[in-house]
Amino acid sequence: MNKLSRRDFNTKIAKSAGATALMSISPLACAIAAKKDKRKLGIALVGLGSYSTYQLAPALMDAEHCYLAGIVTGTPEKEKIWAGKYGIPKENIYNYDNFDDIAQNSAIDIVYVVLPNSMHADFSIRAAKAGKHVICEKPMAISVEECDAIIQACKENGVKLGVGYRLHSEPYTQEVKRIVREKTFGKINYISADAGYRSMSYPAQWRLNKELSGGGALMNMGVYSIQSVIYGTGENPISVSALEFSTRPDYFKETDETITAQFEFESGAIGNIMTSHNISTNRLFASCERGWYELDPASTYIPLAGRTSQGELNFPQESQQKLQMDDFAKHILFDQPNKAPGEMGKRDMIIVEAIYESISKGGKKIPLNFTSGYGFGG
Repeated sequence: MNKLSRRDFNTKIAKSAGATALMSISPLACAIAAKKDKRKLGIALVGLGSYSTYQLAPALMDAEHCYLAGIVTGTPEKEKIWAGKYGIPKENIYNYDNFDDIAQNSAIDIVYVVLPNSMHADFSIRAAKAGKHVICEKPMAISVEECDAIIQACKENGVKLGVGYRLHSEPYTQEVKRIVREKTFGKINYISADAGYRSMSYPAQWRLNKELSGGGALMNMGVYSIQSVIYGTGENPISVSALEFSTRPDYFKETDETITAQFEFESGAIGNIMTSHNISTNRLFASCERGWYELDPASTYIPLAGRTSQGELNFPQESQQKLQMDDFAKHILFDQPNKAPGEMGKRDMIIVEAIYESISKGGKKIPLNFTSGYGFGG
């Protein structure tokens, strides 16, 4: 796939109204200053779209082990707004052209890449070469080859790598993983995971542009479904077969609208996923020997909800992004387990490529073979 230049990217985002105007807000310099101590790691957000604006930045205001230290944006107007709101000094503000200068900035420890999928590899690798730890938003890249390049760059430069899989840090998902690990309901026979939403009101969004996104629903919500059936069984799949459904080819011109896929697991469990940009759904369900469990919703931001055949689940809810970024900071500071390592992101991209291959071959079953390095995170 052809790479986009940063100038082309900015032009495309501007034309697609991808850079929505931020509202003017009062400065919070005193709050951010209070966080700047040696026990906290400074994070620079690369890309100031809606996820950075409404989820990551507010979460960093409450994080215990990290704080918002810098930003990288191609929109000068955003520089002023973010500097005023978060008290970010001028020397910690970068654009896509001078990004590599971040190597000389000791205030920034972690670079969080929150750009369109086709730009993940470029900026993750450049961040690693700058000596910064890397969080790469999901999906990790648009190909397995790019995932390998990111992993290699981080290893060569001695930096940590995490993928923006926020759910591994939140309590409902952790409870599912505990149920699976302790075999609370015995063997899992069947598992299903659906993740989708209607994306019909914004035809110019970058997610519908294959050059930027690398794919459609599968590369967006589908990654959550893949993740769910894997941590919901405690196994990597051994095969997958898939089909694509298109009811609005006039709207979804370049990217997949709805995909279903079936997985086989070595234990004998059967899995099914559905993902869509035209159907609203969000659920994980597993049927076991001695009961069942479900999360519904399973992968939204708070609040999640869940229950089992033994009763309702009830956990305190707080920002998943805060928990995720604090967990990655603790991985760096205290050598705690990496809950979403780069190998996990690569594994999921292997599965994504196999799903697309199966679709191209009319639903043919594609074998999957993972080495011991493709586990389930800390």
